[in-house]
Amino acid sequence: MGTNTIWFLLAFAAYLLMMLGIGAFYMKKNKDADDYFLGGRGLGGWVAALSAQASDMSGWLLMGLPGSVYALGTGQAWIAVGLFIGTALNWICISRRLRRYTIRANNSVTFPEYLENRFHDKKKVLLLISSIVIVIFFLVYTASALAAGGKLFASVFGMDYTVALTIGAVVILAYTFMGGFMAVCTTDFIQGSLMLVGLLVVPILAYAVMGGENLMANLTASDVPGGVDGYLNMFSNGERPYNAVEIISQLGWGLGYCGMPHVLTRFMAVKNEKELKKSKVIGIVWVAISLGMAVAIGVIGRAYLFPTILGEGAVSTENVFIEMITQLFTKDLALPFVGGIFLCGILAAIMSTADSQLLITASSASKDIYQGVLNPKADDKKVLTISRVTVIAVAVLAYIIALDPNSSIMGLVSNAWAGLGAAFGPTVVLSLFWKRTNLAGAVAGIISGGLTVIIWDYIPLAGGQTLGTVTGLYSLVVGFAISLALIVIVSMCTKAPDAEMLREFEDVASGNVAE
Repeated sequence: MGTNTIWFLLAFAAYLLMMLGIGAFYMKKNKDADDYFLGGRGLGGWVAALSAQASDMSGWLLMGLPGSVYALGTGQAWIAVGLFIGTALNWICISRRLRRYTIRANNSVTFPEYLENRFHDKKKVLLLISSIVIVIFFLVYTASALAAGGKLFASVFGMDYTVALTIGAVVILAYTFMGGFMAVCTTDFIQGSLMLVGLLVVPILAYAVMGGENLMANLTASDVPGGVDGYLNMFSNGERPYNAVEIISQLGWGLGYCGMPHVLTRFMAVKNEKELKKSKVIGIVWVAISLGMAVAIGVIGRAYLFPTILGEGAVSTENVFIEMITQLFTKDLALPFVGGIFLCGILAAIMSTADSQLLITASSASKDIYQGVLNPKADDKKVLTISRVTVIAVAVLAYIIALDPNSSIMGLVSNAWAGLGAAFGPTVVLSLFWKRTNLAGAVAGIISGGLTVIIWDYIPLAGGQTLGTVTGLYSLVVGFAISLALIVIVSMCTKAPDAEMLREFEDVASGNVAE
């Protein structure tokens, strides 16, 4: 093992031990299931903002997006534009009203429980359906994070992918199992800070070391698709112009935000509306800087790493950030321990998403399905035990899905994001802003949105190909539109909400809700 690798290993070990320490610390503070899943609604503004954004972005931010830009050019940044718009609207329009409504709707602790209480679902149909949707799509989402962790360890330490995947999965599982929501949010705050520092420092240092005057020359020499002009043109997709469907599909990623349970629970957990205002500003600024610098990593990395061109051998284009850090801090600056810390930024992006997804899936399976449907008389200690068992079960299943070393991080994230966004996004928006929305409409919206994504992406209905492949249109856009339409149609064709439901809606809209 070389000296540089030893320094990297020491940095990783220190970082992972710190995460485990946080999990152990909060394990003693979790007295019941409400503490484990929502932290007693005690999040401060900074922690809420950075944990929401860090849990959202995942390894995609530091591997998937820079890799796409590295390979095809800045046209891949339309996804980033869509995600920024979606993030801003989510904080501005959704966060405050959702927090109020979860308090007014019988102090809802989990996202499915909010839907149940919001629509007075005494038969628990919404609770069961939404929990099943969460378990299905979060399995895929968690698998994407674990796969990114495996690729990181395998690339940095040259170890077998399966061994690398196992190490990452065990650490994430351990601190999520022990500490619950507050451990996840605290580690996500640290991870979000580390991600931001890495995104800012690495591309700027690489640009300085390379020499800014060499950027265009190196891009040209690396034979970028479409030439330099095309590569730097947001309306070019590789060697051809973008069409409208492709731009709409990439912008459509922003629609997913209002349906992401792991983000929405952060809004629910903020201690008061004053802290929420602070979170809003911090979250929007964080995501603007992070997405912009992730795109810059793809472009600068293409020039900085030349004459090495990723994707032509065993090293994927999704490893551009890893390769930049390795070269910058072991060859150009000779600061391998610092490089190890920045590599931990990638690990932070991966872990901050996987832990949140494990916790949300566990809450749906244990509190919503087990306590809400199967055993309503179960006490909190029993639910907490079931929750921790579920965390293990979900981690194992996601691990099995992620075992394929050729799985695309971008592809796994895309499918999970579409499923969750289409199933829950329209229901969340209309539940908060349209008082005529009723139980039947919400059920129709969740089922139609989730099924549309599955049919669009997985069922070969067009000459042996899926509709997504034939049309090029992202399934989230289609699923969101169909879900939205069916919620309105079914709600208008069925019984109107009762007086109590309307009173709750008016209290939330007017701010007549206790903190």
